[in-house]
Amino acid sequence: MRGTPAHRILRLLLIYTALIAVAWCALAPILWAVSASLKSEGELIDPSALPAHPQWSNYTDVFDAIPLGRMLLNTTVYAACVTAGQVFFCSLAGYAFARLRFPGREALFLAYLATLMVPLTVTVIPQFLLMRAFGWMDTPWAMIVPGLFGSAFGTYLMRQFFATLPTELEEAATLDGCTPWQIYWRVLLPHARPAVMVLAVLTWITVWNDFLWPLIMIQRDEYATVTLGLIRLQGQYTTNWPLLMAAATLILLPLLLIYAVAQRAFIRGIAMSGLGGR
Repeated sequence: MRGTPAHRILRLLLIYTALIAVAWCALAPILWAVSASLKSEGELIDPSALPAHPQWSNYTDVFDAIPLGRMLLNTTVYAACVTAGQVFFCSLAGYAFARLRFPGREALFLAYLATLMVPLTVTVIPQFLLMRAFGWMDTPWAMIVPGLFGSAFGTYLMRQFFATLPTELEEAATLDGCTPWQIYWRVLLPHARPAVMVLAVLTWITVWNDFLWPLIMIQRDEYATVTLGLIRLQGQYTTNWPLLMAAATLILLPLLLIYAVAQRAFIRGIAMSGLGGR
């Protein structure tokens, strides 16, 4: 028996109140950073939410303090290369694990998936030694190559999505004389665009926000990323916090733009790949 209209209204009111509270918790730090980026150093301790006299010059002063334009370009190149590699190799491996039959497939997949439990800090030193052996220290290759050839999470994501596609697509392509590569590239991959979008967005955000690996690998501003730029705005004894918040806001804008453009495909991919709790 359904509840009365009053009960339904109360239930909706509680749900929307909870959603607004969660949204506020997520947005409050961002709104504070934007507000702080428009204040002067003297106003920063002012509890008021809005600056009395917005200092728009903070956003131009950032480019004078550090080569932020170069850092944005570097990070974009690194993120684009790693994202392209992740999408290609993870989708290729996901297709193999989901659609091809070969001995030891399940055991190999479980072993590969088990690498997700290995902490990142455990692999930092071996990767550092490899980059030094290759002579790639303080070069773009150190930022691109380690993440280029796929990941266990990306492979799992693509495998889950490929497993949901109907076998009739593959059978029809086989009857038309398609090879396994042609089935992957021309038939199944175009249908996996939602999962590809999810993987691309998550990979881009991960590379964009990465701090530990660039801190270890990169010393010169010529190859520095945006996260290193934030660190270089902090002094040993004093920090210009409005300038730092302005830089953080500028760095956040590309991520917001990417998610706004890919939002529908991202949500659809999460739901269809089995990561949405179904």
